[in-house]
Amino acid sequence: MFHAPEGSVILPTRVLACRILAAASLCLTALSLPAVAQSDDVTLRSYDGGVSLSGTLLGFDGEFYRIDSEYGELTVDASGVSCAGVACPSLTDFVAELRISGSDTIGRVLLPALIEGFALREGYESSREESGPDATLYTLTSTETERTVARFYISSTTSDSGFADLLADEADLVMSLREIRAEEAEAARDAGLGDLTEAKWSRVLALDAMVPVVSSQNPVETISLRTLTDILAGRTRNWQALGGPDAPVVLHLPTESSGLAQSIGDRLARALPEAAEGQVLRHDSQEALAASVAVDPFGLGIASFSEIGLSKPLSVDGPCGFSLSAERGTIKTEDWPLTAPMFLYLPARRLPKLGRDFLAYTASEPAQNVIRRVGFTDQAVEDVPIAHQGSRLANAIAVADGEEGLAELKRLRTELAPLNRLTLSFRFEPGSTQLDAQSRANVARLAADIEAGLYDSRTMLFAGFSDGAGPASANLVIARNRAEAVRDAVIAAAEAADPERLDIRTDGFGEAMPMACDDTVWGRKANRRVEVWLD
Repeated sequence: MFHAPEGSVILPTRVLACRILAAASLCLTALSLPAVAQSDDVTLRSYDGGVSLSGTLLGFDGEFYRIDSEYGELTVDASGVSCAGVACPSLTDFVAELRISGSDTIGRVLLPALIEGFALREGYESSREESGPDATLYTLTSTETERTVARFYISSTTSDSGFADLLADEADLVMSLREIRAEEAEAARDAGLGDLTEAKWSRVLALDAMVPVVSSQNPVETISLRTLTDILAGRTRNWQALGGPDAPVVLHLPTESSGLAQSIGDRLARALPEAAEGQVLRHDSQEALAASVAVDPFGLGIASFSEIGLSKPLSVDGPCGFSLSAERGTIKTEDWPLTAPMFLYLPARRLPKLGRDFLAYTASEPAQNVIRRVGFTDQAVEDVPIAHQGSRLANAIAVADGEEGLAELKRLRTELAPLNRLTLSFRFEPGSTQLDAQSRANVARLAADIEAGLYDSRTMLFAGFSDGAGPASANLVIARNRAEAVRDAVIAAAEAADPERLDIRTDGFGEAMPMACDDTVWGRKANRRVEVWLD
């Protein structure tokens, strides 16, 4: 499979045509390519008439043709060829089209808001049409020429369906509330769509969170992650275990194919046992889930933070005495243990220029305002002074181990007191030194801000932390190594930055300021992190 790098020129001359065909191991000495079959619907010819290429038109982005020929899938610069055939698009009245499929939460609420915000910024009028039970069409029209410039086709179903549509060439972008599965990534590579596990082929549009919710009639206010896992696994079935009434727990969960349900499975419990199935109610939408929990005095749901509705959110606690609530701040810093990134995956192919402009817009400050307005947690980096982190320091004091632990906590307080924490955290894949998906996106975001000079003449401290397992001295070393690894990743990504304009330092504080109890895998992961602090 041959894909041209963005901005390259293909087939303007016979020599370049030969190089392309050589890449497919099919360079012909005559430099004249025969038509392949009667099913071909376009023929592309160089302007000197010396080279022709026939195939099925797969796409046109206003600048490049993408065709399926006997030599595989090729991308051809429209400026170097003429197009003949029934499927040839108009070069003057080109309409950019994007097919976007996947998560209902993203497709029903977030993406439409971003499209409307993009249209407003660009001076387009946007119109919305429901073209099916799960399908929406947005048409963008130029206010100056009254010409249609773009159509966004949105299929709001599940993350599973989004990746399936991409592999079937029925979608250009995938909306997902989970990371791509290994088998999906392998199928995408085999289909020539690139390695979608790489950070450059995905965007984190916003952050959501999974939140345990109950009815306002339920007296329970907090739940531990371990207890939540036990309920999902069927080991705990009665509210008495949580200090509630003597009544069975009725679980309210999203449909099994939804990205949110799969995230629940990834983080808390892979599957519900048969014994618990009679106490599990599945819901097609987050709105329906929250509404059902709100009127069920014995119900326990796991809902999207953006769609809690009239249900009551529970705080998360643990045996060490920590308690944490799902709030914008704790979600943005990923201190909340069940944060859920909202992904947009894109394959290794060119999108229309307007589509690329839309993707760039999603990371802009105006887009972050839109994200906040519709109830999700945006990606704009903010400073948080240490004075606003009293609960974290109080938790740290409560679990400080002996004089050595208190001394390290005092050192932390001295080092960080003059600084502000950025709302960027870096965490790692379980059992790995590799950053997780959200953290890889944070590396790119911080690197771009450094390149833009946002932190010039300031001191940036990468502070590493560990969980409480193992000797304190070893944990200090591990924490420093983590801080150095993240620093190196950010510096490597900030290729255009001047290192002399920013003072970058690292330090490690070991287990001095835990975010969660160490009694669960997720508690330990929350504690193994790197934070960024600025003077």
